[in-house]
Amino acid sequence: MWRQLFYALSVLAILAVAALVPFHPEAAWAFAVILPLVALGLYDIASPRNVLGNYPIIGHLRYIMEFISPEIRQYFLEDDKSGRPFNRQQRDLVKSRGAGSSGTHPFGTEYDVFASGFDFAVHSISVKQVPKTAERITVGGPQCRQPYDSSRLNISAMSFGALSSHAVLAMNKGAAMGGFAQDTGEGGLTPYHLEHGADVIWEIGSGYFGCRTRDGRFDDEDFRRKAADPHVKMIEIKLSQGAKPSHGGMLPGAKVNAEIARIREVPEGEDCLSPAAHPEFDTPRGLLAFVARLRALCGGKPVGFKLCIGRRSEFLGICKAMLDTGTLPDFITVDGAEGGTGAAPVELSDRLGLTINEALPFVHGALVGCGLRDRIRLIASGKVVTGFDMVHKIAIGADICNVARPMMFAVGCIQALRCHTNTCPTGVATQDQRRARALKIDERAEHVRSYHRATVDSFIEITGAMGVAHPDQLTPQHILHRMPDQQARDYGQLHCYPAPGALLSGTVPEPFAQHWAEASADRF
Repeated sequence: MWRQLFYALSVLAILAVAALVPFHPEAAWAFAVILPLVALGLYDIASPRNVLGNYPIIGHLRYIMEFISPEIRQYFLEDDKSGRPFNRQQRDLVKSRGAGSSGTHPFGTEYDVFASGFDFAVHSISVKQVPKTAERITVGGPQCRQPYDSSRLNISAMSFGALSSHAVLAMNKGAAMGGFAQDTGEGGLTPYHLEHGADVIWEIGSGYFGCRTRDGRFDDEDFRRKAADPHVKMIEIKLSQGAKPSHGGMLPGAKVNAEIARIREVPEGEDCLSPAAHPEFDTPRGLLAFVARLRALCGGKPVGFKLCIGRRSEFLGICKAMLDTGTLPDFITVDGAEGGTGAAPVELSDRLGLTINEALPFVHGALVGCGLRDRIRLIASGKVVTGFDMVHKIAIGADICNVARPMMFAVGCIQALRCHTNTCPTGVATQDQRRARALKIDERAEHVRSYHRATVDSFIEITGAMGVAHPDQLTPQHILHRMPDQQARDYGQLHCYPAPGALLSGTVPEPFAQHWAEASADRF
């Protein structure tokens, strides 16, 4: 109470001084400054915010410092390794490679190589020359009529709506120049994904945006017509996303302009929320029936699904359904819990789902144990940035890697963490056309192409340096993980990798036994 009393007495003193202004005109400028502060102070006293009520005027410093604290941390307090979700070294590497620089580093590593959790690879004196053809791999199992010759590194799912049209166009043009694919994200197939002729992976989420009926169900004919476009190379059914597993996609209403609403077929200005689960199926058998349905509608192009692994028994139930029905996806995208998104409930981002390094060995092992791995490609998505990250993920189970946020860095993202506010300062994650125009499409497309090229080159070089003649020969034993006791163990020791057909032999490996017993093809 005394603070408000003190402020009231100060106001009276100021008014008394103001009364003297007619006799001292030179003091009028001070009055012009003081009066707005007095008015602000009166407003603060009546404010519902406790800080301002107790500390009129000066309390605003607290909110100013809170507002700029992310920038203070990023630019003044973080070191090169401490930033989250991507540290400065990672961001600088992407930007350097995007700009055509070598991305070299002086003086030696700055990482604590004896820290628990540090991953590294073992090299060989017998360096191999990895063929250029190893940069690509065919996606399409025996049930696919139009297999796709995919790059080992592609642009991961990012929707138009979460990203600006300029960002999508820059990535699309960069992908076309570099010969790799762009995933549409669940926001639907848009003209921006087709503008420059890049290969496109069309992601179908639970909202069926771009191919939905009025009541939110899947529209077969709309899908058939759009999937026939020659630029659409693969179809990906999104079951869940690492950053918000078991939660539908979220596009804040501030970003749902007339164009977004028309493309997604949703109300303008309202939050665009996908259902947490697909209306078209609710069992593993139903999922595979949907896979077969989409494959028939799109003319036999590769069809797969993306998920973040949660309950292991549910994925094993999908494996059992594959065995029972004979229907196989052409690919499975494993999204790690550390993956990114434009907007998500913080608890889901922080606490749900398996990380990519836990999920990949499990999915790979499950498919091997069921005798299915040789017919299904695995795609890794989640915190892949460098050529070593690609080697790491392919060694522990993947065939292909997807990157999202590094591609955002390549088109100008500065990790301002405002993706959900529509106020992205670089024009990458916004629907504000004035902000988006700052992103120069042609220039940033070249950055996308250059980053991709340098990263794949690094991946091939590291593979050869490990004495491996082809990425398909990478194994979990090639990647070591530093344990708390400072000893290093390879991923083959850390995770269970069943022998081919082991889950069908009657003697199921112990790490899989309980989950396999709980799994059912008839329920998730």
